[in-house]
Amino acid sequence: MKTMHSVITQSIKKSFLALFTLAIAGVFLHKHAAAQQNWPQQPVTLVVGYAPGGTTDIIARIVANTLASQAGQSFIVENKAGASSNIGAENVANATPNGTRFYIGSTANAINKSLYKNLNYDIEKDLLAVAMLGTVPNMLVVNPGLPINSVKDYIDYAKKNPGKLTCASSGAGSAIHMSCELFKIQTGTDILHVPYKGSNPALTDLLGGQVNSIFDNMPSVLQQVRAGKLRALGVTTQARSSFAPDIPTLAESGLPDFSVQAWFGLFAPAGTSKEMLQQINAAIQKAMLSGELKKSFDQAGIAQPVAPNSVETFSNFVSLEVKKWAEVVQKSGAQAQ
Repeated sequence: MKTMHSVITQSIKKSFLALFTLAIAGVFLHKHAAAQQNWPQQPVTLVVGYAPGGTTDIIARIVANTLASQAGQSFIVENKAGASSNIGAENVANATPNGTRFYIGSTANAINKSLYKNLNYDIEKDLLAVAMLGTVPNMLVVNPGLPINSVKDYIDYAKKNPGKLTCASSGAGSAIHMSCELFKIQTGTDILHVPYKGSNPALTDLLGGQVNSIFDNMPSVLQQVRAGKLRALGVTTQARSSFAPDIPTLAESGLPDFSVQAWFGLFAPAGTSKEMLQQINAAIQKAMLSGELKKSFDQAGIAQPVAPNSVETFSNFVSLEVKKWAEVVQKSGAQAQ
């Protein structure tokens, strides 16, 4: 028969064991939660190198809202417009690599490396590719006041009026600008490029008739086209867009080799740890599965990135884009203004 002393002793041992087990479990759960935490526990800023309203800004805000909802913390979109997004890119390139400041880069940054001779940052060295966010075709649109209803009309008008047809852009070196330069190379036309500090101010002048046309990212102009305020002539991708299937491609409109797709991605300052890059990439992958994000992207005409969308694949993609656009810059003779 157990003595009262032994019963009490066993009871104390059981209680101690239970407390010890709970303590160990608490440590494990804490470490597990820390491993699952992709973002620093403070506001995260996504820097956009253009004025509000353009496709880069649209993507940044959709992604920021989704990340904020999933992470339960604040994500801020900060617009630092100017120099074809170079001001925003440089700002993040010089930021502390602690996971609180990122850059929403685009095709423009791959172009700018060869277009600008004295950049204060290098897209492949001072910024680290984290994840692709989305892609869009560019769309050639004109002010409906012009007697132009097709790509053929646009070419004929440009050739009959050399230097008088204007092509606006969100800035020198943007995919919008280089779409126009590639068009000029392939058609032998003389079209005046007019750069702005973003797509939105360019569209304001296009709607007002101060400029004639633009090869803008489709999400920026699609609503204006549907409202009849702008006239769409063609999209720049090889295949028609599922978001505007009635608009022909430039390739099927007499320019079989014309193909431009604008892309957008997340970049971190150089020095950010590989572990953090992988964690942030995982957070982006999770955000891309959000039903609300998919719905917002579809409404805006933005295609989600194709798999795999790893740090490594996106980094390799950016390097290929830098080489591709360096050739176009050289052939076009384009210069930063």
